[in-house]
This record gives sequence, structure tokens and C-alpha cells, in this order.
Amino acid sequence: MRGVPGGSPPRGDSITLRGLDSMTFSTEVLPLLEGRDDVRVELSGRVPDYHEAGDSLEIGLATRELDGERDWFDLGISVTVEGREVPFSDLFVALAHGQSYMLLPDGAYFSLDKPELAALSRLIDEARALQDQPDGSLRISRFQAGLWEELSGIGVVGRQAAAWQQQVRGLLAVDEIDAVPVPAALNAKLRPYQVAGFQWLRFLWTHGLGGILADDMGLGKTLQTLALIQHAKDVAREEKPAVFPNTGVRKTPFLIVAPTSVLANWAAEAHRFAPDLRVVTVSDTLGRRGGTLADVTDGADAVVTSYTLLRLDFEAFGGHEWAGLILDEAQYVKNHQSKAYQCARKVTAPFKVAITGTPMENNLMELWSLLSIAAPGLFPNPDRFRDYYAKPIERTGNSDLLAQLRRRIRPLIMRRTKEQVAADLPEKQEQILEVELDPRHRKVYQTHLQRERQKVLGLLEDVNHNRFTILRSLTLLRQLSLHAALIDEELKDVPSAKIDSLLEQIEDVVGGGHRALVFSQFTRFLRIARARLEASGVECCYLDGTTTNRAAVISSFKEGTAPVFLISLKAGGFGLNLTEADYCFLLDPWWNPATEAQAVDRTHRIGQTRNVMVYRLIASGTIEEKVMALKARKAELFSSVIDSDGAFSSALSADDIRALFA
Repeated sequence: MRGVPGGSPPRGDSITLRGLDSMTFSTEVLPLLEGRDDVRVELSGRVPDYHEAGDSLEIGLATRELDGERDWFDLGISVTVEGREVPFSDLFVALAHGQSYMLLPDGAYFSLDKPELAALSRLIDEARALQDQPDGSLRISRFQAGLWEELSGIGVVGRQAAAWQQQVRGLLAVDEIDAVPVPAALNAKLRPYQVAGFQWLRFLWTHGLGGILADDMGLGKTLQTLALIQHAKDVAREEKPAVFPNTGVRKTPFLIVAPTSVLANWAAEAHRFAPDLRVVTVSDTLGRRGGTLADVTDGADAVVTSYTLLRLDFEAFGGHEWAGLILDEAQYVKNHQSKAYQCARKVTAPFKVAITGTPMENNLMELWSLLSIAAPGLFPNPDRFRDYYAKPIERTGNSDLLAQLRRRIRPLIMRRTKEQVAADLPEKQEQILEVELDPRHRKVYQTHLQRERQKVLGLLEDVNHNRFTILRSLTLLRQLSLHAALIDEELKDVPSAKIDSLLEQIEDVVGGGHRALVFSQFTRFLRIARARLEASGVECCYLDGTTTNRAAVISSFKEGTAPVFLISLKAGGFGLNLTEADYCFLLDPWWNPATEAQAVDRTHRIGQTRNVMVYRLIASGTIEEKVMALKARKAELFSSVIDSDGAFSSALSADDIRALFA
């Protein structure tokens, strides 16, 4: 193709144009030259039919389930122009090289400067960067609902992909999840946000997905989970496995793994809220317990065990196929190199959910650990997640990547803060947390219980004369319910379930940006608790009867940033206004309910703008349970059980004392 003013140019001035250059010359330069009188244009051969085809560009999406990999699908992406498919590799080479146009063999061309093509390129780069084999075929996981949402926003979803989209649509908007009734057998009235949480869990379970229930502490994560297990039992009763193809609706139990200190609380909450469920607690190794895991699971709806026992007996737990895996206080598996994490990852279950108020404490890899258990296809490779997300976000504060990460994890994490659901909450709600003594602690307690019981029962003929001795025995058992070291310093290495449980709860409080008051009658126990909290990196303020700079200590909590204030009953029962805190922990039950109320009212009083959560930690199988039971039966009596001098009122009868030692 040649054209010069006034005649033929020398051969040395000939220019050969190909591809996009030829298209640009033919469509933009040549029409200008043809319109000039001083230019002669000669055309020879077949003139290509160059024409703009951009308006006909269409992106199509398809999926194909991979054999033997129920969580993964081949992702097919097609780009067509004028009904003809554009070679996928050629398109992405052009995009990668920053070309403005792409020319097809038949002369059709289209602009690459289109928002949908830029988004497609970015999303495919993301998918490849995060999958295990970035050079292999493009794949998408059922857990990558956020990625799919953005892909489907720029393309036409094919028939096969539409079925897959239907399966995960509920992850993209909780409000769109089909509502089912809360189980009738549940002995509780769920608040609106708890109903939404149950519906979300049910959706995950129905489709064999998984996720993280990360509600603030005190919002009823256990209750929402029990509602799901009750629902699963109801469905199994109806024997409709075809309705839920991913779960199979098998009658095998759920496995609940929790810290040792809260095993008893799971059993108590199940008994209280879901009495129709048969929940079996495994608090010792199968070898010591006797029998097999099959004996434990027979007829059970849920089996509750600890992270330690899951690890020690993993050959049994890992060899059983469970209806679902529930990881309570899931921050226990935040280190993906730990044995507990590896065991949880290998448990065979079609549905896994992590429960924690603090899904991430120190770095993004902790969040990856939980997601890799509950939603293993979301970010399958830890190194690629670290390189793609963690490093850029943590080191440079990449806000675009952070926003993208939030979009990706949003469908698989249910998180409501106390402030978000404040309208659904009472001004003050109270809960009992039952803790199970460590076996060594239990042995020490039982030894002293037998000794003190023999002594006290022999004194009941003359209660008035022996009140001081009886009080001393009761106080010893109350102290022993907290920590064995309170009655024998040589037992300081015996674990305290109360302190372990407190640390777990405070971790959630601090992680949620809240502050707490911690009360006990026993100052020695408060000091031990303070030492453990501070050793864990939790800043504390402390007040007891020996504190000389009381005003300064109170001011340091009110005006400072310490999240925890430990206070003894005598020092903090009156005259304090600590509305800066919205959580309150009572480490030991007090004889006088009015005294407990005074402690709670340090934070639940005029000026408090937030809902207050109150937790009573009770050691199961100890005198603390007896005290709580006696208080429930004789609430009117205990307003006068202890007078101002700390001695027993004559209102406590021999039968009452006998019940405490029963």
C-alpha cells in the first residue's frame, strides 16, 4: 500500500504495515489521504474488511464440577465478538501488554479500554495468584462467593454456572437466605439477630459450606449453634436426605471442640436450651474413659471434647465421619503450624464452623488459619495468601487490597457487635459460665470435701455454737473451688479452670474493644488472676482493701486505656461509678445477692450508655453449685445470711448447711 504526492516514491521509502498498524492506517489515515487532491491512492489486492465490533462484546461464565473434588469447579470464561469466540490467551496477552485494541482475523476489532475487560483481567489475576497451581487451569471454589459475585457482575452466567450461583447466593446477602422456623424444641426465644445467625448457619450446613461465627462476646453464639444442631436432628428425624445432598443428613453426631475450661458450660447450655439433644461430654482420653469412640457417639446428637483430647485421641476422632465440626473459641487453632490446627483441618465433616469473638488478634495469617479450616477453598495456599494479601496490607497498609479482602471474606463471616444489635438487647443480661476443674484440681477438692464434710456434719447438732468453725470449712471449700494454691502454696502449679476461662473471656472482650470489671471476695485469687492476665499482655488496674492510692487507681482506669479492672468485694462494693466498662465478671458466687448486685452496679448505673454483660463463673461439681442452688431456692433468705461482720446469720439452718455438703 503506497501513496505519495506528485508521483511514485523511491523504492527505499516503502513501508509495510501489519495487524493493528494496518488497521489503524486503513481506518484513520487512509480516509484522510483519499480526501486530498494532491494525493493519489492506489489499492491492490483484497482490501481487509476492518470494522468496529466493540458493542457486540460479551463475556460468558461457565463452571464444571471436578471429579472427586466437591469444593472445586473448573471456571470457564469466554469472550465473544459478533457471536464469534475470541482466543482467550490472545486476549490476555494483549491486555497484559497494554494494547488499546485487539484485531481479529476477519478484520473485526474492538477496544480493550473497557471497564469490564479491566475487571476481568484483575479478577483472573487474583484467582490465579491465590490458587495452589497458578499455572494450571483456572478454578473457582464454592467458598469464593465474593469473587464469583464480581465475575458474574461483568458477564453472562451460563446454565451450569447458574446452578452453582444458586447454591452460594445466600452467602452474598443474608437477607436473601430462605427462612425456616426456629426449632420448636428449642427452649429459648431467639432475638432477631440470633434468628438471622441461625438461618445463616443452617444455609451453610444445608449446602455443605462452612464459615466463622464471630459475634461479639455475650451475643449467644452457643445458642445459635445449638439451634442449628437441633434443626439438623429434626431434619434427620424426617428422613429426607435428598433435600440436602451436600450434608447427606446422616444421623452421626456433630463434634464440638472447645477449651477444657468450658466443656461443662456446653453441656449446661445444651441442657438448658436444647433438652431434646443428647450431648455427650468427653473430658478424658478414651483410654482412661474406657470403651471406644463408637460407644460415645452411639445415640448422641453432639459430642463435646477439648482441643487437647482431639490431639491426643486424633486417631479415633479423625477416623470418624461427623455431621459437622464446631470449633468453639477457635482462636485455639489460629496458628496453622500447630498440632491442634492440623487435627481440626483433617477432621472429616461436610460442614465446619469456627466460633470466636476474635477471629484475628495479631496478623492476617491467623484469619487465614480459621478460614482454611471452615472454608478451605477460599484461600487454599497460605504462602500465596501471605504474599498477595497479608504482606501488602500489613506492611504498606494497601487500602484497595484490604477492601478487596473484606469483600472476599464477607460471605463466610457472620459478625455482629454489641453496638450493632443494642436495640435487641436488654440493658443488662446475665449468664452463668460453668467451668470444669482440672483432674488434679478435682482430686485435691474431693479429698478436702470429704474431710470437711465429716467435720461439719458432726457440728450440726449445735449450729449456733459452731458457726465460726462451719464458716471456716465453707470458706476453705469456696477458695478451693477457685485455685488449689489458696489453701496450699505447694499446689500453685495445679491448673485453675477459673483463671483459664477468665483469660479466654477477657481475650474476647479486649479483641472486641470492650472493657471489663473482674470481682472476687478473695484478694489472693485476684492477685493470681492479675499476674496471669499481665503475663498474657493484658494491662490491668487493681483495687483491694490494702490499696493506699485508691482515688489514683480509680482515675487511672477511668481516664486510661487498661481494659481490665480487678476489684475485691470489700474495696469495690460501694462508691464506685465505672461506666467505662460494659462487661462484668464475678469469679465466685457470693452468699448475699444484694452484694453481687452492688458489684454489678459499679458499671450498670446512671451514665452507662451501653448494654452491660454480666458473667458468673461457677466451678461445676463444687460447693459453688450448691450455693447457687440454695440461693435459687431461698432467695429471700440470703439477704441476711451474712451480716456486716461477716458472720453467719441465724437464718441459715442445719438443713441448709447439710445441703451445701451433700
